[in-house]
Amino acid sequence: MSITSDIIRGHTETIILSHLEEKDSYGYEINKSIQQKTDNQYELKEATLYSAFRRLEQGNLITSYWGDQSTGARRRYYAITPLGRAALEQNKLDWENVKQLIDKLINGGE
Repeated sequence: MSITSDIIRGHTETIILSHLEEKDSYGYEINKSIQQKTDNQYELKEATLYSAFRRLEQGNLITSYWGDQSTGARRRYYAITPLGRAALEQNKLDWENVKQLIDKLINGGE
């Protein structure tokens, strides 16, 4: 079964922030991590991923820097900022609240 993008679409930035809370990373590595964590049921499109990076960076939730690889192409790494950590914590709280509401709505108010 594949997870539809509609279910996850509004949470892309939170997913990225959550990954960056663990360690600085680059786009391909984040996408591979998402695939592994979801047993290949979900993958971000490259355009979606990099659009989210731009929004997060413009909002000062992440910063970016060039890696110093000695071989291969240079990678742009992303790091979460203190403001990004605060946003992530709020997004997690919001998610828990919404999850409870949806459970009530689709399970007959139980």
